[in-house]
Amino acid sequence: MGSVRVAIVGVGNCATSLIQGVHFYRDADPSGVVPGLMHVQFGDYHVRDVEFVAAFDVDAKKVGFDLSEASNASENNTIRICDVPPMGIAVQRGPTLDGLGKYYRETIDESDAEPVDVVQVLKDAQADVLVSYLPVGSEDA
Repeated sequence: MGSVRVAIVGVGNCATSLIQGVHFYRDADPSGVVPGLMHVQFGDYHVRDVEFVAAFDVDAKKVGFDLSEASNASENNTIRICDVPPMGIAVQRGPTLDGLGKYYRETIDESDAEPVDVVQVLKDAQADVLVSYLPVGSEDA
C-alpha cells in the first residue's frame, strides 16, 4: 500500500498535535495496545503511511518555514511529545479571506507574501486528503 498524502490548512495547535502524533507513533506495533492511539493500523495503512505534502497558513512566523519549525512557531503552545525533524515541506501563504479573526489579528503578524494558488499546489503535491484547521466561523476561507 502507498502513503496517504496529506495537506494541512492552518498550522496551529491541532495541526501540531497531528504532526507530532504521526511522527511519535510511526514505529508503533499494531499488535499491541498503544496508549494515546486508538488504531495503529487502519485497513492496510499504518500511522507511518501518513505523509505530509503541503501546508498553508497566513502567519508571518510560519509562512516560508519548514512545517516542523512552523508547527512550533508564533502563538502555538501545544505540549511537545516529541521533536519532529525537518520535513522538507515549506508552509505556503494561503489567502486570508475571513480566516483571520479580529482578535487573533492583534496577536500575530500577517504574512506579506503573495497567496499561492491553493488548488494548483494541492494538484502538484498530489494530495489525497486536505485537513482543514480553519478558524471556527470562517466561511469564505
